[in-house]
Amino acid sequence: MKIRFFLSIALTILFLNLYAQEVSQWRGPERNGVYPESGLLKSWPVQGPKLLWHFDELGEGFASVVVTKEHIYTAGTINGKGYVFCLTPAGKLEWKMTYGEEWTESWNGARSTPLFYDGKVYMLSPFGKLVCFGGLRGNIIWSVDIAATYGAQNITWGITENLLIDGNKLFCTVGGPKNNVIALDKDNGKLIWSCPGNGEKSSYTSPLLLKLKDRKLLVTITEQSILGIDAETGKKLWRQEFINQYAVHPNTPIYENGFLYVVTGYGTGGIMLKLSPDGSQVSKTWSNSTLDPKTGGALLLNGRIYGFGDRNKGFHIVDWKSGQTVATEKLNQKGGIAVSADDMIYAYDEAGEVFLLQPTTAGIKKVSSFKVPYGAAQHWAYPVIKDGKLYLRHGNSMMVYDIKTP
Repeated sequence: MKIRFFLSIALTILFLNLYAQEVSQWRGPERNGVYPESGLLKSWPVQGPKLLWHFDELGEGFASVVVTKEHIYTAGTINGKGYVFCLTPAGKLEWKMTYGEEWTESWNGARSTPLFYDGKVYMLSPFGKLVCFGGLRGNIIWSVDIAATYGAQNITWGITENLLIDGNKLFCTVGGPKNNVIALDKDNGKLIWSCPGNGEKSSYTSPLLLKLKDRKLLVTITEQSILGIDAETGKKLWRQEFINQYAVHPNTPIYENGFLYVVTGYGTGGIMLKLSPDGSQVSKTWSNSTLDPKTGGALLLNGRIYGFGDRNKGFHIVDWKSGQTVATEKLNQKGGIAVSADDMIYAYDEAGEVFLLQPTTAGIKKVSSFKVPYGAAQHWAYPVIKDGKLYLRHGNSMMVYDIKTP
């Protein structure tokens, strides 16, 4: 028994050292949908890139995946319970652990993506249960019910947030009238600070952290507001009104060189904000209603913004500086999601088709495409690109493609 105990301790220490400071999160290292890969294929065979493996027991949901050196994590719903899944790089299930009740009222299934940070996995349920798991075995390290503890108010399709950590702070948009946005200690779940925000409910947004010269600025969106919060103290620095008819704002903002782009669906579109050098103030510079992604987000590549429209159907391209629409391409009749790597765009539409697109001076060029062969229900999970592989989630199925080997 002693040998087994000490072996377990040794393996745990080895795991923690292996993953020291490793982070894998929603929409990639910068949370902007751009993956730092190179040497990827510039075109695919007619049938698509080589399918390496698929795993078909994830349950319901459209959570994306996070990929680490040794594991792949995602979430799914089985018999009304939400589970975090841990797979090996070859697609073998290592463990699955429940984080509690999942959403089954409409658009069933897990919707938030786990966050991997320093050997631990963090997951927020649609009913406000925040759980920290050990990444190696799936043991629960701590959990907090943010609804009971901080007065989180639930929303139409359940609390949906892809968590963010900086240093020892885990940020969460509670959406309560008093505790609106909070920072918890990532190691024990204890409160570090609470911000009253604008007293509005959360709005499905996953926040962004800006590392400015003189401060770290947390940007998130609630029902009718974009909020700028000092990430160290929790002080609200500014609020910018941001409204659509359903108070649904699932798209993470994009930041570059002092400018912040925030976009939403239902015909509202996006606005560009200019930040003061210290991040304490913002001013609006332009708006564009053509690009109005509901859940598919947007990409910034070489001075242009790319993304699928919601009410404004098509794949739209907008100039970052002027806000003018450069082009609209009719890829399909539905919306979708776009991510990027190696100067190419990977678009995954709601009909289950995956496109490889090349940006051009005039717009984009469709290079290759294929249909996703496995899974069921909505094609809403964000693609992930890591180490020459494309990870796709469709309902109960995860598919992994080789997009590097000719």
